[in-house]
Amino acid sequence: MMNNNATAFLRLVKIMDELREQCPWDQKQTIHTLRSMTIEELYELVDEIDAQNWQGIKEELGDLILHIIFYSKIGSEQMQFSLEDVLNGISEKLIRRHPHIYGDVKVKDEAEVKRNWQAIKVAEGKMNKSIFEGVPKSLPAIVKATRIQEKAKQVGFEWENKTDVWKKVDEEIGELKEAEKNENQTEIEAEFGDILFSLINYARFLQIDPEAALEKTNQKFIKRFKSMEAIALSKGLKLTDLSLVQMDEIWNLVKRKN
Repeated sequence: MMNNNATAFLRLVKIMDELREQCPWDQKQTIHTLRSMTIEELYELVDEIDAQNWQGIKEELGDLILHIIFYSKIGSEQMQFSLEDVLNGISEKLIRRHPHIYGDVKVKDEAEVKRNWQAIKVAEGKMNKSIFEGVPKSLPAIVKATRIQEKAKQVGFEWENKTDVWKKVDEEIGELKEAEKNENQTEIEAEFGDILFSLINYARFLQIDPEAALEKTNQKFIKRFKSMEAIALSKGLKLTDLSLVQMDEIWNLVKRKN
């Protein structure tokens, strides 16, 4: 199995070398031109994961691996790092950060593994400025908020229970209503953001991925809205031909079915 994996990996590396030498398009690419395509490939993988499409997941993983090899090829050309450096670097990091597997450290649960991981990062000098240094700036806001809260938890800055978190949600809702009374748009935006941040905190206590939960709601809404459009079309109508009351009646009918 190991030999098969190595052979397949080296085959892809060879193909990348050939494309970089012979293909005009591949020759033109830089780390900057690849950036947006890499982000797109990642989201395509996420779509396949959400759909639990294993064939699609396999294909999108291949695309991402290609991008990793592509960046490594460019890094080598620029004399910054090699593919070997990349592979050895992640292997050494994993060994270093799993002393309970590759050393004599004992852990009792997942939480202790995370605490040790954080402590090792501090020892590596990764956390000299802030615990949030490792949170990518370009993450979507909901994912970023979750990561920020998880980081804060790792150093003990955490709510004691979900009841207190929900009290904070209620408090933030009250502050939003007060901001609305003052008709201060900047304040309204800030308080709305606070509500979202608090709800994401609550989602963590419910052991729910807020990004995934919201995406499921998005897909549910799209499915129901398409059904509503189909019902209207079956009657020879467009949604723009209907009143809000009529659309609401069809919406409620669709909800009962879905």
